[in-house]
Amino acid sequence: MLGENAEQLGVMTVAAAKELARRNSLDLVEVAPTSIPPVCRLMDYGKYRYEQTKKEREAKKGQKMSLLKEVRLRPKIGEHDYEAKVRSIQKQLEAGDKVKVTIMFRGREITHSDLGIKILRRIAEELADVSIVEGQPTLLGSRIHLMLVPKPGAKVKTKEGQPENAQAKNP
Repeated sequence: MLGENAEQLGVMTVAAAKELARRNSLDLVEVAPTSIPPVCRLMDYGKYRYEQTKKEREAKKGQKMSLLKEVRLRPKIGEHDYEAKVRSIQKQLEAGDKVKVTIMFRGREITHSDLGIKILRRIAEELADVSIVEGQPTLLGSRIHLMLVPKPGAKVKTKEGQPENAQAKNP
């Protein structure tokens, strides 16, 4: 049996522990039910739950949700359209999101799947400074997929366009 401040109160019966908890206006909580004898603790359970949820919220606040974005291209994409897609992928990677690049084939275009793989490799080379290629290009049906993951240590930008650490300095 542990007290409110984690001090040892010794081994006692359940009835005696309940009586002690009632006298101190505290809750009797079983901490380690598998040990012999089971370990119980006197605490204010409502306050304990409140502090736990508060800690969980703080932990969530520090995490960045990494989303999976998909960018679709065609094998006959024009040069300007290709460059616009690459800029879009780069922005998403800098925002900390994973990007799935997909080449879509129509009809008999799938016979020239090597064109799609060339485009994916070109994208991977151009974005090598901000991304890591996760796996090889995979052919699923009439589409070829490639996963790009942001490089660790790359500057993650917030919605305002400033790096996260610069925004924290300027209130």
